[in-house]
Amino acid sequence: MTEPFDIHEAVRRLRPVVADLPKAALFDLYDQGFTSLFEQLVACIISIRTFDEVTTPVAQRLFARARTPEAMLQLTPADIDALIVESTYHEAKSYQIHTIARRIVEDMDGHLPPDFAVLTDFKGVGPKCANLALGIAAHQPRIGVDIHVHRVTNRWGYVKTTTPEKTLLALEQQLPVEYAVEINRLLVPFGKHVCTGSLPRCSTCPLASLCAKVGVTRHR
Repeated sequence: MTEPFDIHEAVRRLRPVVADLPKAALFDLYDQGFTSLFEQLVACIISIRTFDEVTTPVAQRLFARARTPEAMLQLTPADIDALIVESTYHEAKSYQIHTIARRIVEDMDGHLPPDFAVLTDFKGVGPKCANLALGIAAHQPRIGVDIHVHRVTNRWGYVKTTTPEKTLLALEQQLPVEYAVEINRLLVPFGKHVCTGSLPRCSTCPLASLCAKVGVTRHR
């Protein structure tokens, strides 16, 4: 590392790199018009343990049938399961999605409030999905930490943590609020295609001079 790490400079360098890479699924779906909090939450549930390349078309197929809690309740869990069958743990997710839709209709008058406590009270919704849905759909300054955000920010030396949960707590303390939502949009494609788990592309990475390369023993 030849330069002190600066998060503003890192983001500035990341933006043009990520512009040419496939988008993270939830941001891609938002740009396609699936902008409601309910749609983003459902899409995030579908995405759990599922590749983005699968998540996007699966969510599109489900939303072609139902985009609101009321419409989702017109489907049975079996109907939902058939529509999201390529998603990992699809059967459990179909019941989760149906139950969430029913609770919104029956207990919330059909309106899902943009509230972290409400979202994480749903079975199957953890802090990552709640933060991503609230950040993308409700424009709240919330950080969605997945394995890519966890790995890359630790590799930079920006945080020093051992789990995504601990990385979230660290980033909440030090990441400038203007990057709260964007950090996931940037680091998911960057982590998938450049700063990969094994053999990262350090030799051509525009952030190489800023990066501490923590834990990197071999690279391309």
